[in-house]
Amino acid sequence: MRAITTRIEQASALDRVGDRLQRAVLATLRPQRVRDLLHGVWLGHPLHPAMVQVPVGAWISAAVVDLLPGQRRAATALVAVGTVSAVPAAVAGLNDWAALNRDQRRVGLAHAAANTVGLACYAGSLAARLTGRHGLGRTLAYLGLGAAGGGAYLGGHLAYKQGAQVNQSVSEAHLIGDGWHPVADLADLPDRQLVTRDVDDVSVILYRHGDDVTVMLERCPHQSGPLGQGEVRQIDGHPCVVCPWHGSAFRLNDGGKVVHGPAANDQQMLTTRVVDGVLQTRLP
Repeated sequence: MRAITTRIEQASALDRVGDRLQRAVLATLRPQRVRDLLHGVWLGHPLHPAMVQVPVGAWISAAVVDLLPGQRRAATALVAVGTVSAVPAAVAGLNDWAALNRDQRRVGLAHAAANTVGLACYAGSLAARLTGRHGLGRTLAYLGLGAAGGGAYLGGHLAYKQGAQVNQSVSEAHLIGDGWHPVADLADLPDRQLVTRDVDDVSVILYRHGDDVTVMLERCPHQSGPLGQGEVRQIDGHPCVVCPWHGSAFRLNDGGKVVHGPAANDQQMLTTRVVDGVLQTRLP
């Protein structure tokens, strides 16, 4: 399986399909608020992994119920719930997929293809059950579960090996030593401008607004984009730093709250204080 996933990662031939599909997804899900909703910005972490629990749970339950006598109606209901709920979960997944790097999108295509086969099998299973062909329905359901299981393996590879939609910046915070660290003279910091500094070789951005200074990790949690090269915009009355790579936006005065995706996680903030005119920071 490792060799197969490695080959998929390196299969540049998939880019022709992937690039076209990416453009189609971005064109279809054009309003930013729709993309933010599907990314899970409002939830505080990606929405797709949460949504897939419904179809996966329903389909696994149907597989168990199919082994029991006299449970045809229950199994049919579970297959129906799983099949219907898989559609919005897939839309959320496509939205996340469109903001990934090419090697991630290749594995994502295989993940989506396996799940599409699984969904087609379950749709056929539901149709067979509703027309009284329960034996065929069970067969198609188990085939669908096998395909969905393969898709789940690829999804795990995508998240845990390739880091798709995982907060890629927070691990840097673990490299910062305990205690307070001097980062700059307060008088030298320009007002309402981004400044980049290092704390124990970890890059952070500083943003002064009056007597208050925000310090947050400089790497975007989505794909490690350089927030220090981003711009500051007012969004809903709050100053926000916008990632120059994919447009994720984080509040600079409200705990690093994410306001626009594709990032779905808040950005890590550091605690600050001023001692003898020197700005100091530490992990919270």
